[in-house]
Amino acid sequence: MRIGGFELRDPVPECNAPYVVATLRPWIDVNNVGTLVLKELSRRFGATDIGKLLRPGRFYDFTRYRPTVRIDDDGIRDMSIPNTTVHLARREGQGDLLLLRLLEPHANAEFYIDSVLKLIKTFKATKYIFLGGMYDTVPHTRPLLVSGYGMGEQSLRDVRRAEVLPITYHGPSTIVNLITKEVAESGIEAAVFIVSLPQYIQVENDLAGKVRLMEVLNLLYDIPISTEDFEKALEQRNFINGRAENSPEIRALLPQLEIVYDMRTETAGLDESPRLTSEMEAMIWNIAGKDAGKA
Repeated sequence: MRIGGFELRDPVPECNAPYVVATLRPWIDVNNVGTLVLKELSRRFGATDIGKLLRPGRFYDFTRYRPTVRIDDDGIRDMSIPNTTVHLARREGQGDLLLLRLLEPHANAEFYIDSVLKLIKTFKATKYIFLGGMYDTVPHTRPLLVSGYGMGEQSLRDVRRAEVLPITYHGPSTIVNLITKEVAESGIEAAVFIVSLPQYIQVENDLAGKVRLMEVLNLLYDIPISTEDFEKALEQRNFINGRAENSPEIRALLPQLEIVYDMRTETAGLDESPRLTSEMEAMIWNIAGKDAGKA
């Protein structure tokens, strides 16, 4: 079955009041936190692959999203082409989950967005939940902050219940934000949750960020968190503590970040949050650059 640019497997499954859970690479998936959550949901509920873009090259530049190839003595054995995929996770006695791993389009963005919207409406989704992570001026020694917003009465209540900090931003963005806007305008509840990650720490898979987003999903949508996730996140945090302890730059920076963090949490209801000085911002990016060079 064709829905816009998507090809779905036949027969198309019936869904029970599904929630769409989406993440976007590479713009808002720092340290793979959104991807990690979707993989966890897929594993936890035994999700099945039900579709993908029929011709991803219509939207993606494959010199920017590189295919991966497997070659052995007999030549090319396999090639994996970057794509936007759709998985269905069924929950017993609850709404199903449609998992969307979005890639930011390089061309034909309007048709891409229209295709995603048609997909969401075809399955009669009741919520659109967008997850991701961004670097921020936050310390790793405090609970990770989550920022976001809700569009729709229930979603507004959800973000308040989860104590999500408001996002106030004006500047360059991703065209994929149109999905959230148009979903909400069509009457579907929409919520965005972005976890703030320390700029001076770069890891391939941020397990603490994953757990923080899972906490939000658990609180609002009754999606369980595994003890194993907490244990692995703690192990990674202990490793990061060791790196920080051995870095004079990070040790000097942390008290300043903790002060700013505490002020932000105390003034979360205000229009503006405290900002670091330009010197402190420069120090963060300098540390981040050094860590990236060591990776």
